[in-house]
Amino acid sequence: MRNIVVVDCISSGTNYIEDIVNRGYNPVILELLPGEADPEEYKQKMQSNYSRIEYEYDLIFEQDNYEETLETVRKLNPLVIVAGSERGVILTSRLSNDLGLLGTPIENLDSMTLKDKMHERLAEAGLRHIRGKVVTSIEQAVDFYDSESLNEVVIKPIYSFCSVGVRICLSKQEMIDSLKEIFHKNNAYGDENTELLVQERINGEEYIVNTTSCDGIPRLISMWKYEKVKTSEGAIVYDTINSVKNLNLGEAEMVEYAYEVVRAIGIEYGPVHGEFMIDENGPVLIEVNCRPAGLSMKSEYLDMIFGQHDTDSILDSYLNPERFKEQRKQIYRPPGNGTVKLFIAPENILAKSVPMMNIAPKLQSYFDSTLHNINETELFVKTEDLNTTCGVVFLASKDRNVVDEDVEFLRSVEKNAFELVLSEEADENKSIDEEQIISRLQNLIKSTEKYGHGLLITDQDVPDTSILQINLENIHRLHGHFDYILVNLNQSITNMDDEESVKLIFKICSYIKVGGLLFVPKSTYDYLPGARKGVEAMVKNSNFNIEAPPFGIKNAVIASKR
Repeated sequence: MRNIVVVDCISSGTNYIEDIVNRGYNPVILELLPGEADPEEYKQKMQSNYSRIEYEYDLIFEQDNYEETLETVRKLNPLVIVAGSERGVILTSRLSNDLGLLGTPIENLDSMTLKDKMHERLAEAGLRHIRGKVVTSIEQAVDFYDSESLNEVVIKPIYSFCSVGVRICLSKQEMIDSLKEIFHKNNAYGDENTELLVQERINGEEYIVNTTSCDGIPRLISMWKYEKVKTSEGAIVYDTINSVKNLNLGEAEMVEYAYEVVRAIGIEYGPVHGEFMIDENGPVLIEVNCRPAGLSMKSEYLDMIFGQHDTDSILDSYLNPERFKEQRKQIYRPPGNGTVKLFIAPENILAKSVPMMNIAPKLQSYFDSTLHNINETELFVKTEDLNTTCGVVFLASKDRNVVDEDVEFLRSVEKNAFELVLSEEADENKSIDEEQIISRLQNLIKSTEKYGHGLLITDQDVPDTSILQINLENIHRLHGHFDYILVNLNQSITNMDDEESVKLIFKICSYIKVGGLLFVPKSTYDYLPGARKGVEAMVKNSNFNIEAPPFGIKNAVIASKR
């Protein structure tokens, strides 16, 4: 059985393993050296990626000496070598070239990986490109800024990924301040930034165009469109990435331009994950990445949206040129719609729980997420780029309206009740005034008696009322459904983490009949993640309508079951 080697098999690159096995070949993962990363953290990161793989594979390791790595791979007599990530592109290209395998000529490696060289190639080919200059000092950057009469610029490391180290500067002073910050810091690969690329800023709509090439001919795999938002501090960060199904004005021209970019870069075989901008002058390249699209998107997810997935289509370009040609003939007509929601951490958060793990799966278009359990605490840094996104939810449906509705719900939660995304469990030590709670509950119960057969789930016994009362310990004894439920839980909620409290509200909602009502007063919602708006999000997530309160009832969430 012939071997196919995947260099740096991480993120969506792990999809290669199943595709290789399904084609009857043996997958071999070539793990890169950790570089400047902490060895133990790097090992954990790689194991986390490998845990996504459900098939057997062989594992080999990059050696300190390139010649040793080359000989290790040579002994495997591989049929093809592919890059699973951006970091794997250089070694993949060198190995393929030295072993005489299909790939892009090694003389094109700089234009495949260095952000300044990409645009130099476009300029040589007479294609639209972005003005830029590699600088080693602030003085050089200021000279370039002035000589080109620039207003807004982008600063980025020459070699990096996920917008790590990228800064948008709206003035010369912002540029100078950003250069002071970034110079001599490490890029995404752990290398010191001794050179930085300063480019004119292009204002427009940002896209991803994924292609793969066979014998120098590219074909389209998929298209996505970014949506960004401005934070309260003015930073521009990614909010969603939306699949492009039906092309709008200017997008077909962008695809034509993308093909020209691929050929100008010199790609003979394999993928280009290209990032583009469309402004009033048309499309222009931001950068190319010669590997599959990232964000750990599963092959099943991509198949639902596009009817194909990157790694399988890429392998066709190496192994099955006839199928590649047939795919080129097909009209771009994705069967589904997808959106990737990227959660934005507004500040550094020392999270203890992730309530969104229980909320997102209830969405109609939910497919998967990167959210995970937290054992004790985990630090999520303030979101500044793709690499500091604090969680991702993948949505897909044949109906774009369904996806869009779920996206708006997630945005609303993120904006109004972020504790439902990541929680620091800040309410653990809130005081409880039982006498005041009981007094307010008595008034609320009198106002709700007209709604039919009710139930009070409560931490405090409420005297002088006929409503059925149970405490949380006895909730498992409930049978049937109620016209309305009134929830008075505070002490019991402070004794559980926010993930458990969200599950509890969902469980209570299940005991209400269709058309029935849920009342959650202040004595409860003050102790739940996100407070009142958090409860409103939970009930909407449980297929309830939030109701306008009648006169006389205040400080309570009222919702009806659809």
